[in-house]
Amino acid sequence: MDPFTRHTGLVAPLDRVDVDTDQIIPKQFLKSIARTGFEAGLFFDWRVLPNGAPNPEFVLNKPQYAGASILISGRNFGSGSSREHAPWALQQYGFRTVIAPSFGDIFRSNCYQNGLLPVALPENIVRQLLDRAENEPGYTLTIDLEQQTVADARDTLASFDIDPAVKHRLLNGLDDIGLTLKNAQADIDAFELRRPAFLPNTEATVGA
Repeated sequence: MDPFTRHTGLVAPLDRVDVDTDQIIPKQFLKSIARTGFEAGLFFDWRVLPNGAPNPEFVLNKPQYAGASILISGRNFGSGSSREHAPWALQQYGFRTVIAPSFGDIFRSNCYQNGLLPVALPENIVRQLLDRAENEPGYTLTIDLEQQTVADARDTLASFDIDPAVKHRLLNGLDDIGLTLKNAQADIDAFELRRPAFLPNTEATVGA
């Protein structure tokens, strides 16, 4: 996955609480066996009217938020089912981070596995950011993972907590497989050097 170090982007305010994963990516979009194309289903029931036209009242359909890469929302964001498709949809739509007062535990873990940074801030700070994003056209934030800070063009607004092990993984773009291979590579290489050459290996041609 792509490393996350420091990101500056336009902010989109989704001023709702308890946004669950079925709202982030409705169940009818979970049929694909690929890991791509989920941006089409992001917030589909809110973003698209019953007649198939874009809902002009939904925040992501408003021209001033086109290209937003930071989403701000209310408490308990990402609650509900464990579907990993939720962070996939957010990422594929263009978001690099989500800011909220709190997150569903499984959603937060799935974000970490995919390089999407969930940032938990106090509710009063989130309220301030929502108001600025709604009332100040082009409002941007900078999320600095190394310093664990959130800042706008005027000032550093808040700091956030993150587990040091998770921070290391995000900074270096390591999911579970990448972390395992990084830690085990020396052992794997040593084993391959000791392994008799006549034994089959994963590079052998099938049926040879």
